[in-house]
Order: sequence, then C-alpha cells, then structure tokens
Amino acid sequence: MKVVAINGSPQGEKGNTALILGPFLEGLKAAGADVRVFLTKAMTVHPCQGEYNCWFRTPGRCFQEDDMQTLLPEVVEANVLVLATPLYVDGMTGPLKTVVDRMIPLGDPKIEMRGDHCRHPGRSTVKDRKMVLVSNCGFWELDNFDTLVSHVQAIARNLDAAFAGALLRPHGPAFKAMLDRHLPVTDVLDAARDAGRQLIETGSIAPETLSAVSRPLLPRDQYVATANQHMARRG
Repeated sequence: MKVVAINGSPQGEKGNTALILGPFLEGLKAAGADVRVFLTKAMTVHPCQGEYNCWFRTPGRCFQEDDMQTLLPEVVEANVLVLATPLYVDGMTGPLKTVVDRMIPLGDPKIEMRGDHCRHPGRSTVKDRKMVLVSNCGFWELDNFDTLVSHVQAIARNLDAAFAGALLRPHGPAFKAMLDRHLPVTDVLDAARDAGRQLIETGSIAPETLSAVSRPLLPRDQYVATANQHMARRG
C-alpha cells in the first residue's frame, strides 16, 4: 500500500498541521504502508499555464521543468493521497492549490460520465484509490472547515478517489500550547495514529476516531480570551 502525503503548510514539519499529520503517518506506517511525504515549502512548483500541452502534445507530462516531475509519478502510483494544510481564508494554502492545479496531466482530455456527472478519466491504473484531508485552524468551531472539506471531496471525485475522511484540528494553536505544557491532550495524537492504522487495516476510518481528533480542548470563551491575550502581547 503506497501513501503519498503533501503538506502544504508554510511551516512544514514544524507547523500545527504536522502535529496531526505526523501521528497519522505513523499509524499508516505501523500498519505496513509505504509513506512518501512532500513539503510544498521545499518544492519548486510553477503555476499551471493552462495551455494543455500535457493533454495533447506530450500526454501526461507538463512542459514546465520543476518538482512536479518528481511528484506526479508518485501520485499516479499512490493508493492513498493525503492533502495536509492549515486553513487559509476558508481553503487550502496557495502552494498546495498550485500543486493540485498541476495534477491536470493525470487526466485524459476526453469526457466520460461517472456517477451521472461529466468527468475526465484518469491515467492511473490504481484501483480503489482513497484521499484524506488533514487540516488545522485557529478558530474554535469545527464548521470552519466545511468549505475546505467540500473542496477536497470534489478533488477526490475528479481523481476517481474515495474520500476516506478528514482529520481536523480546530483551535490548533491551543493544541500545541497544551502539548507543550504536558496537559492531557495526547489522546488526540493517539486518535490520529489510530486513524492511520484503521485506514490501512480496514480501508476506512471510524467516525468516532475522526471525532476524537477534533474534540474540543477547552471552552470557547476561554479560548477566545487566551488567544486575544496572546495577540495583544505580540502586537
């Protein structure tokens, strides 16, 4: 089982998104998956130019010479694709969206009907491909992720992949602070590991496991007050 994870955080392995992505990947590896991780901050990926050479002149290959030439062959062979990103203005980070845009070579220009909807067939021969979202945000409420989740679900449909779930961590800055203070929140990390194991061992992630990753850590009023105090000190 091959897993490709793309971390779109500008903080890379030191960001709050990695706090959830890390144990999730550990769980995947513990269950036997071959995991490859790509950091957008360490990659050079130019924006899609929209000329469609990758469909007609050089099928499956973009004319641009950058790190997508390394990433795309990995994605083609992946059984599981993980998109990890902090929530930026209700969506994914710009570098991760650029990477997703550059996945157009994975498709074929002809249109087919799939699920009573127009789609482009993919070039990959992988069957039962799955996609997972990992994200964190600075707001308290879980529904702040709704737009991002819907977007990634749409990307999954376009890639003919089953959306296997989202590991979401609201009030992410509080989570990091509580970990640093050794407060009792390590169950969130345990749940993220369990999610990885479950995905490989059973092909799905239990809803209660995803809920455990996203569980409230402290009352909203307390979080807002603490966050504002921190912002005032930084200002």
